Formats: sequence, C-alpha cells, structure tokens
Amino acid sequence: MMAKNLEATINVTTASESFSVSLPPIAELPFPVKSIGGNESVRQCHGVLYDAALVVPTVLFVLYLVVHAKKNLTKLCNGRSYIMISYYALLWLACVLNLAWCSLQGWQCSAGKEVAWNLLSLFTVAAVLYLEISLMAFLLQESYASGLETLARTFIISGIIVGVDMLLKVIYVFGFGFPLFIDVDSTHRMKWGFWIIHELLLTAVYGFILFVHFSKWREKLPSRPAFYHYVVVMFVVSAVAFFGCVLAGTGAAFGIWLYNLTVICYHSLYLPLLDNAYYSEMKDAGFFDADWE
Repeated sequence: MMAKNLEATINVTTASESFSVSLPPIAELPFPVKSIGGNESVRQCHGVLYDAALVVPTVLFVLYLVVHAKKNLTKLCNGRSYIMISYYALLWLACVLNLAWCSLQGWQCSAGKEVAWNLLSLFTVAAVLYLEISLMAFLLQESYASGLETLARTFIISGIIVGVDMLLKVIYVFGFGFPLFIDVDSTHRMKWGFWIIHELLLTAVYGFILFVHFSKWREKLPSRPAFYHYVVVMFVVSAVAFFGCVLAGTGAAFGIWLYNLTVICYHSLYLPLLDNAYYSEMKDAGFFDADWE
C-alpha cells in the first residue's frame, strides 16, 4: 500500500489576531492498526510453510484425479452406477473447492475479501463434510438396498445434517459476525465455543461407533477391518481438534497450533483417505464389481 503524506494545518483565532501552524507530513502506517473501539483487529496471515502444507498435497491429489479421469469416466459410463457417479461428481466438487480454499489463504488477511473468504470456506467445509457423512451413512445402513434406494437414503441423511450445520455457521458468520473462518482474533471465545461443540459432536459420533464395535451390538456394524481403521483415524483427528479448540478457547498458543495442525491434516490428507475408504468399502460390500473390474 502506498503511503499517503498528509499535511495538517491548524488555524488558531484569538481575540486580537489569527494565525496558522503547519505540521510536518504524517506517513500512513504500512500495517493495519487495531482500533480503540475494537471494531477492527489485526489480521494474521499464516506463513509459507503452512500454505505449502495445505497446497502441495491437495494439488498432487487433484493431479492424481486428472490422470485417472479418462479411465474413471469410461468405467462410470459403462457401469451406470448411480452411487458411484454421484460420489465421483461430489469428490470432484469437494476437491476443486478445497484446492481453491488452500490456495487462497491470503484472502482472510486482505481487506474487502471477508465475504468471499467466508463463502468459500462455508461451501468447502460443507462439501467435504457431506462426503464424510455420506460414507458413514452408506456403511451404517442395516441392509444394502438397490443402488438408487441407497443413494436416496444417503443423500437425505447427509443433506439434513450438512444443511443444519451450514445454517448454524451462516447465522454465526453473517448474523452475529463471529470470525469462524478468519484468523482475526485467536482469543474470540464465541468462535472457539462453536468449534468446541462441532468437534465434540464428531468425536462423540466416531467414539460411539467404536464403543458399539466392542459391545454386544457389534454385529449391527460392518465387520470389515478397513471400516474401523477409518473410524479410528477420524476419531483421533476429531479428538485432537476438540482438545486444541478447548485450549485455544483459554488463550493457549499451543491449542491454536494444535488446531491448525488438524486443519492441515483434514484439508490436505482427508480427501485421499476418503477416496480410498469410500471405494474400498463399497467394493467389499459387493457394489460395482461388474462396473469397476
């Protein structure tokens, strides 16, 4: 930003005469200053290593999808599986949004980009969460129905949960003005309070699945080991994120660092993990054998 030189002139009038005093030029500060009223805060951008940890794995996974796109599209056209077609389209949508989110981290510390950044973050998180929930909704159904019935059930369950989650975030961000997606004030209690509840719910869901697995009701869950490996990973990530949010809510710097670490892992590594788990579990369940072999 170019500095603007301002010259101030003070006019003083007394009973007998008037005179003016010129002050030297004042240079505008090259960085934003926190206002006394607290309406604006200093914005902190993450460093190069943080951005690289997000962008590099995301770009590599998108390149992986591009390289295999022709083969996958051919199989999709030949197989005509509604579930796999929908999953593949959602995976691409989530990957494109996630790549944009990872690449445009500077938006959250750029003046005038607040709305754009909040909208991008909102839709990116919603797309990835939709895939996450759809996998669990598909695998936790008591019986595998036909492809179209399974797709409808999965979409309805995932859509309701993600819709409620998005509505709450819209109210928090655009209604109350809480910086859920912007690292403006690391000690914002309402922000961390929301993420504490969010991560606690995810941790409770994955923890409950693991509890059922070791209980007398374990026969109601999928018996394949890969399913529980996925659940264990998600439980650990959610629990660490929850712990980080609790510490961050108290103002602890380590909690903020820990939460940022889970953000990096989630946005850079989760979609490849989801892609592998989704396809493997559906294939083991007996779907798509004729389509994908």
